[in-house]
Amino acid sequence: MRGLPAVHRLLSDPAVAGYEASLGRDAVKAIVQETLGRGRNALAAGHAFDPSRALLAGLEDAAAAQLRPVINATGILVHTNLGRAPLARAALDAAAQVGAGYSNLEYDLCEGQRGSRYERVSTRLARLFGAQDALVVNNCAAAMLLLLDTFARGRECIVARSELVEIGGGFRIPEVLERSGAHLVEIGTTNKARVADVERALSPQTALILRTHRSNFSLEGFVEELDPRALAALARRSGVMLVEDLGSGAPVDMTAFGLPRERTVREALAEGVAVVAISGDKLFGGPQCGMLLGSALAVGRMRANPLLRALRVDKTTLAMLDATARLHENDATRLEIPLYAMLAVSVEDLRRRGEAIVARAGRGQLLATRSAVGGGALPGATLDSVAVAIDAPDADGIARRLRAASPPTIVRIEDARVVLDLRSVLPADDAALADVLAAL
Repeated sequence: MRGLPAVHRLLSDPAVAGYEASLGRDAVKAIVQETLGRGRNALAAGHAFDPSRALLAGLEDAAAAQLRPVINATGILVHTNLGRAPLARAALDAAAQVGAGYSNLEYDLCEGQRGSRYERVSTRLARLFGAQDALVVNNCAAAMLLLLDTFARGRECIVARSELVEIGGGFRIPEVLERSGAHLVEIGTTNKARVADVERALSPQTALILRTHRSNFSLEGFVEELDPRALAALARRSGVMLVEDLGSGAPVDMTAFGLPRERTVREALAEGVAVVAISGDKLFGGPQCGMLLGSALAVGRMRANPLLRALRVDKTTLAMLDATARLHENDATRLEIPLYAMLAVSVEDLRRRGEAIVARAGRGQLLATRSAVGGGALPGATLDSVAVAIDAPDADGIARRLRAASPPTIVRIEDARVVLDLRSVLPADDAALADVLAAL
């Protein structure tokens, strides 16, 4: 027991003190004390114990658990586990400018009295998407909850069986409907749904017809989808609202980036959908939030729902969202959004970057591969890409060492090789990636 070092001696060790910058002194001290406690228990039980080794392992585990930047070399551009879409410089600058001091978040500078926190960004989003009005909440799940609570509590909501989806994190459409107090009415079969099925399901208790985007899978073969225009016409004749959870919500025609045709938000609204819900941190390339776009009457009713206060976003989110929306206003500035820059980069440019990385790292070989958009957007769609591949007897071990590197580098394993897909690597990270590879 006397061989265990004192707390102050361990805290003064440079190897231990170096963790204070990322963890904080109190956290480091607590890990030291916890390690010494385990050491006393081990020694009392007659087991050997190396306090320095155990302490450094504990500190490293704690450091790895901190929220920190990583290099995304998976080839998945909107990676849900890695923070989804990277933010544009304009969005970060806007957050810093608004967040560093006071702002007119809910203050009318002309009238000198309380104002609306949503009006500025709502006007811009409505204009961008061709909607009458817009509302922002903290994510797309919250958007659907607010929508259902406002219009369908205690009433029926018609959904095609093929669209009763589950997305990441266990988010299931039937369970959201149940939580909101709406009653689910399923129509059609797994592979086919027709407007006639919807018409037969209509009743005096029907509040909504809901369409949902199949964000992470696709149906092929003997299938039939609900025609959106015919569905909108039925909704108008019946006096029932047609709403749609578009999930990722394509703001533009994605074929311009070599991707499959995806119905845009503007097109959905033009077809007669009363309210569309989309995410802000997927194909929009902005901060985490949910956007509700549609008729002034419908959005106005949701804005008056007391539940909105529990779902509202803060000033930095609004600042980042507004800045991102500005970049979407023309094709040139849209490429300042990292997601769209990654989508637009040519295979030739990726190959040149890969050659420079391999030369600097002194290892690896270039490999033609395919990247995915990810984030529940465009399921099954991939893009040509270039990767740095590393052949090693233990690919899992290399991937583990790369995750432990600084900065941590997340890769994929393909055919027993470590593959670092460059389409999802930000160009600013190329040098750091090469250095991480060189240090293996």
